[in-house]
Amino acid sequence: MIQHLTHADYTTMPWANGKGSTVELLRAEENGGFKWRLSRASVVENGDFSIFPGVERNLTVITGPGFDLVGAGLHLPAKPLIPVAFAGDIPIRAENVTAPSDDFNVMTARGLPRSEVAVIAGQTQLRGGDLLAVYALAASTLNGTRMAPGDLILTAEPLIVAGQMIAVRLYG
Repeated sequence: MIQHLTHADYTTMPWANGKGSTVELLRAEENGGFKWRLSRASVVENGDFSIFPGVERNLTVITGPGFDLVGAGLHLPAKPLIPVAFAGDIPIRAENVTAPSDDFNVMTARGLPRSEVAVIAGQTQLRGGDLLAVYALAASTLNGTRMAPGDLILTAEPLIVAGQMIAVRLYG
């Protein structure tokens, strides 16, 4: 089964720290607890990231020049189309923001295996079995189905994808 989500299915909400907003694409909960979340946000200035105890994060800059993620003993460059993983409960700031950047975020409960995040450009085949979330960065196709920029497909089926997108393999 393939589930196709579009902008009409997403929810905009304020950041936990109140200094911006997030477009929540999809969220999964289990037994009343957080499991994982896929979202988009814009980083427009230097500033603190929200703290998410017990959560592993993965951020991929999808537009703009990127920025640096800086915390105590931590310096991670967040460059365009290169996924960056970090713990959600470590205080971290966006630094060296020279222009707005949009990012795609994957948050996973720490007790689960970390999600796999890959940026795809061109055509490839993705194995099925686990839950796959494929987010279109540009007009793309998935098993022949057209995806507009910003569409999200969820499935456990094997896929043939073509275009520019982010593929996330979620476990648990």
